[in-house]
Amino acid sequence: MITEVISSKELKKMDPVFGQASFDNHEQIVFCNDKDTGLRAIIGIHNTVLGPALGGTRMWQYASEWDALNDVLRLSRGMTYKSAITGLNLGGGKAVILGDAKTQKTPELMLRFAHFVHSLGGKYITAEDVGMETADMDLVRSITPYVTGISESNGGAGNPSPITAYGVFMGMKAAAKYSFGSDVLEDKVVYVQGIGNVGEALVEHLTNEGAKVYIDDINRERLEWVRDKYHATIYEGPNMYSEAMDIYAPCALGATINDTTIGQLKAKVIAGAANNQLADEKKHGKLLLERGIVYAPDFLINAGGIINVYAELENYGKKEIIRKTENIYNTTLEILAKAEAQHITTHQAAFEIAQARIDARKNEG
Repeated sequence: MITEVISSKELKKMDPVFGQASFDNHEQIVFCNDKDTGLRAIIGIHNTVLGPALGGTRMWQYASEWDALNDVLRLSRGMTYKSAITGLNLGGGKAVILGDAKTQKTPELMLRFAHFVHSLGGKYITAEDVGMETADMDLVRSITPYVTGISESNGGAGNPSPITAYGVFMGMKAAAKYSFGSDVLEDKVVYVQGIGNVGEALVEHLTNEGAKVYIDDINRERLEWVRDKYHATIYEGPNMYSEAMDIYAPCALGATINDTTIGQLKAKVIAGAANNQLADEKKHGKLLLERGIVYAPDFLINAGGIINVYAELENYGKKEIIRKTENIYNTTLEILAKAEAQHITTHQAAFEIAQARIDARKNEG
């Protein structure tokens, strides 16, 4: 008789959804499967106290289904606090589609996914995220009204990436004001990691202000194109975290602030567009505080995108989108001041403000 020994790590992976480390009292997790189109997706609805759960759909080639589940749990939770801290009457949700967006995304797959979104009756409203384009949202809109980020020609607010980047830029300037005494970024050394749609738009803002911008991405062709367009410098070294810099701007996937990188990081400010930048919110937030590195909470400064798509639900125009996005500057300064006064991390300060708004609404009911 052979007795199989299961390690604690393997056992953890065998836990049901409710036992996942990233599960945070989510209201609903929907697993979507369609054999004909090859669709495998997960929709996570974290909290709907403030309103329907709004959050983008990400298509990514995950290493495992566990990784996809963990991602949708963390991302949907982040959307709850992003909407709350920004003052929007929305809850937090997110969706992930397992697969390579470049080779496996088809109109049939997107339409089938749209049917799953529609079946939730408006509890979840989807939008554009990694691996998605405005055209995909237009396709989803042909099936369900529960989608934002559709093209301007179809009555939507269009691609949210430029507004997301502008919000990150505002948050970065506020963090610079707090750290350096001035929000002028001219001659500041900024490393932008990830130059997708949002990262590229951020590079444009930074170069227009005269910052010294270094860029890094897994796509060499994209790197060279952005370099030539904005006169940025491609980072060619082995470890950007150990380089001397004023500002580190993570704009790719999350968890780049972790046990390995945090001790190497020489930046004085962290301000980027990526979600879930801290691998461990409490542990790494505290380590940043101890090292005197100013961290602009990601779920605040990357909220420009949701402000942009929220306009489609509330019917406000570009002027109001810009006003709300520019207010990220003031909110960032408020959070940094609160963190200093209470001797807590900036992530905790932002979380407390967002949670207080959710609790107040819950108590009203």
